[in-house]
Amino acid sequence: MLSPAELVGLASHARHTRHLAGEALAIESSEITGYANVTDGVVKLSRVLRDGRQQLVGLQFAPDLMGRLFGTESPLTAEAASDVQLCRMPRVVLEALVDSSTRLKQRLLDQSLQDLDEAREWMVTLGRKSAAERVASLLLLIASRSVAAGCTNSATFDLPIGRADMADFLGVTIETVSRQISKLRHEGVIVISSHRHVVVPDLAALRSRAG
Repeated sequence: MLSPAELVGLASHARHTRHLAGEALAIESSEITGYANVTDGVVKLSRVLRDGRQQLVGLQFAPDLMGRLFGTESPLTAEAASDVQLCRMPRVVLEALVDSSTRLKQRLLDQSLQDLDEAREWMVTLGRKSAAERVASLLLLIASRSVAAGCTNSATFDLPIGRADMADFLGVTIETVSRQISKLRHEGVIVISSHRHVVVPDLAALRSRAG
């Protein structure tokens, strides 16, 4: 945790912003002038290849930090996957605080290591898991970041990305995503009460499907 003085100093420079789903938040190769904490909603990260093809490479949830610290250019494009709220901070302010605060350095290091662990786990998902396990793994990832405090057995969330983005993220076809979601729904592993509203009554059951 930051000290009271550090929190006050950071808060004095913070700016809270709201963004609608689909709004660009950062453009690949653009200059980094500030950072932002996701306080609500989901951000999707993507890379654009030279021929214009785009690959979804990650999702960010509250309270993830958006932006690469001490970088000069954004390595990824960030877009609001859902309606998003951000707490924005100027680059010079946050970097100066990181330089002076051991506690903040440790907190950001912990997040970086968690991101690395998740990236390695996702390599296993894409490299070794079946299509059914991939879809279940993605739903489990979203569910695990959406679980209410004190609740460990179930989850409720709105899917932040459509089936085309899910297929892109998982390296499968849209038809495969739809088929596997329908199968999970038929088996009672998930309940879809509207177009994107998902209830997972038993996280252990979904976890077992994820492999």
